[in-house]
Amino acid sequence: MAQQNTVQLNSSKSLSSSITFGSPAYKQLDLLIGQIKPTKIFLLTDSNTRACCVEIFLEQWSSDVKPIELCIPSGEQSKSIAQCNHLWQQLSDFGADRQSLLINLGGGVITDIGGFVAGTFMRGIRFVNIPTSLLAMVDAAIGGKTGVDFGLLKNQIGMMHFPEMILIDDQYLDSLPPEEIISGWAEVIKHGLIGDQSYWEHCSTLDPRNVSDWGPIIKNSVQIKLKVVEADAFEANRRKILNFGHTFGHAIESFRLEHTSSALSHGESIGVGMVLAAYFSTQLTDLDWSVAQQIRQVVVTNYGIESFDTDAQQKIEQLLIFDKKNSNGLTKFVLLKSPGTAVIDINVPQSLYAKGFDFYHTGV
Repeated sequence: MAQQNTVQLNSSKSLSSSITFGSPAYKQLDLLIGQIKPTKIFLLTDSNTRACCVEIFLEQWSSDVKPIELCIPSGEQSKSIAQCNHLWQQLSDFGADRQSLLINLGGGVITDIGGFVAGTFMRGIRFVNIPTSLLAMVDAAIGGKTGVDFGLLKNQIGMMHFPEMILIDDQYLDSLPPEEIISGWAEVIKHGLIGDQSYWEHCSTLDPRNVSDWGPIIKNSVQIKLKVVEADAFEANRRKILNFGHTFGHAIESFRLEHTSSALSHGESIGVGMVLAAYFSTQLTDLDWSVAQQIRQVVVTNYGIESFDTDAQQKIEQLLIFDKKNSNGLTKFVLLKSPGTAVIDINVPQSLYAKGFDFYHTGV
């Protein structure tokens, strides 16, 4: 992407977070470093992004202060308190102080744990997110949510801590295997379904394996998410719509990690969750049946169909109690009235759960 483009989050001064697109964004990073004058700069990666992305990043680096590299193993298992302890210790050993800057270069795991480590070290140091996966570019790196998993429960320990800057450079996508692109595609689909019918209709016709220009897609998704975050930065109300498909999706992701030898990616799991939520929407919020079928078809086309027998469904349902949107012991869902119009805090009767899985498996 040749041009520079900046989107500013202005909910309040404390939440101000500049999102900058394209190669010229590195000059904005230089300006930021010149303004805040960090005592030390740390670069957090995982083993994959260290191998594939650090060289690209350092080619653009022009500051006189060389970043100190920190690296953790790749994968969801690194989103843990144990890895936080390791990083806190490294920051201490390298003499980090409250004027230090942490740059998170990686996918959703890195931006999640990096933001959390930055927010908790010495009660908070500045950080910058440079997402390298599609999932992180359109979702995980944006909005100030940070955290780690607690056992197998997704993102149970965390905080809101907003970065100084988010630098989105889609050339990092060239380093991704196809399955990582597909995983991130679920969040693109979600943004259309909750926020922009025309965007949903456009994306529903695309094959993410054959996208030639990611710039407009990423920018559209970012703008949809920013609009929601600007209105409700701390998820008191409207921001909950960003969890469409995630109630069952996170439970499915956790279940497959714990009970089977074949884990599902985040995107695959959220895809199933969106199909279930689409079915519930036909029963509870008047979503047209043909739209639910279209959502299912898009998900199945991109992710295939996984099998969840009765025993698996029951175990997945048991994990719903840990969903962070729950209130007074009730599981609350985000559902759709129509593409682009989402509703929050819907109580779905348990009697509909199995029917939702039937719809996912068979389309009827």
